[in-house]
Amino acid sequence: MNTLKLVAKRIGFLIVVIWAASTIVFFVPHLSSRSAIRERFAELARNGGFAPQDLEKLIASFNQQFGLDRPLIDQYWTYLGNLIHFDFGYSLNKYPATATDLILQAIPWTLALLLVTTILSFIIGNLLGAVAAWPKSPRWLRTIAAPFILLTGVPPVIMGVLLLFFIAFRLKLLPIGGSYSAGVIPTWSWSFFLDLMAHQILPALSLILGSVGGWVLSMRGMGITIQGEDYVNFAEHKGLGGVRIFRDYYLRNALLPQVTGFGLALGAVVTSAIVIEGIFGLPGIGTVLQNAILANDFPVIYAIVLFITVAVATIMVGIEFLYPLLDPRIRQQ
Repeated sequence: MNTLKLVAKRIGFLIVVIWAASTIVFFVPHLSSRSAIRERFAELARNGGFAPQDLEKLIASFNQQFGLDRPLIDQYWTYLGNLIHFDFGYSLNKYPATATDLILQAIPWTLALLLVTTILSFIIGNLLGAVAAWPKSPRWLRTIAAPFILLTGVPPVIMGVLLLFFIAFRLKLLPIGGSYSAGVIPTWSWSFFLDLMAHQILPALSLILGSVGGWVLSMRGMGITIQGEDYVNFAEHKGLGGVRIFRDYYLRNALLPQVTGFGLALGAVVTSAIVIEGIFGLPGIGTVLQNAILANDFPVIYAIVLFITVAVATIMVGIEFLYPLLDPRIRQQ
C-alpha cells in the first residue's frame, strides 16, 4: 500500500511538472509583442519581394489557421488539449511538417549519443574515482585518475571546440563534422558503419572528457569517507578478500549517492549534448533547435524546450524508483 502511495505521489508530481513546464512555455512568448508568424513572413518578404498587402493577407490567414486571432485563454486550453495528443503544431520553417515530425526524426541521433556517452562517463568516472581513493589499489591506477580530475573545470562545450580545432581542423585525424561523409549513401555495410562511427568519435569524446572528471572527483570523495566506516573495517577483520571488500562493501555503498548525483547532473548533460550536436552538425535535437532559432521557427523551439524538460523530469522520477532497488534500507522504510 505504501509502495502504491509513493508511485501515485511521484506520478502526480511528474504530471504537475509537465503542466507547469508546458504553461511556462506557452505564456512566456506571449509576454512579448513580437509575432512569430509576422517575423517569419517578414523575413521571407525581404528575401522574396512580397507586396505589403499580400504579406498582411498571409499573416492574417495563418493567424486564423493557427487560432492566434482568438482570446489567449482559448488558445491556452486548445494548446493543452493538443499536448495530450503530442501535437506541438506546425513548423514555420518547414511547413507543412510538424514540430513532432522534426523531433521524431532527430531523436534517435540524440538518444544514441546521450546513452553511450552518459553510461561510459558514469562507469569510467566512478571506477577511476573508487580506485583513486582505495588505499590498496596499485599506484599506477591511482595516477591515471589525476588527469581526468584536471579536466573537471573544462565544460563539455569548450572541450568539443578544442577537439574540433586541434584534432579535426589542424591534425585532420577525424572528420570535422556531420553524421557521415558528403556523397556517401547510407547502406547496411561495414564501410558506411565505420564512416558513421568516425564522425561520432569527437562529439562522444567531448561529452565523456568534459563530464568524467566530475564523477572521478565526487566518487573519490565518497570513497575516502567510506574507508573508515564500521562495515568496511568489520569485513576486513572477517578476513574477506580485497576484491570482495572493494566490490561489495566499498564500491556499492559509495555508488549510492552517485546515482542521486546522476539525476541532478542529467539536465546539464542533456543541454551540453544538444549544444555539441549543433557544433558538430549532427542531425539531432541540437541541430534542429539551432536551425529553428536561426529561422525564427518558434513552434519548434517551444516544442524542443518542453520535450527536454519533460524528458529530464521523467528520467529523474525513474531514478527515484530505481534507488530502492539499489539500497535495501529504503525498501524497508
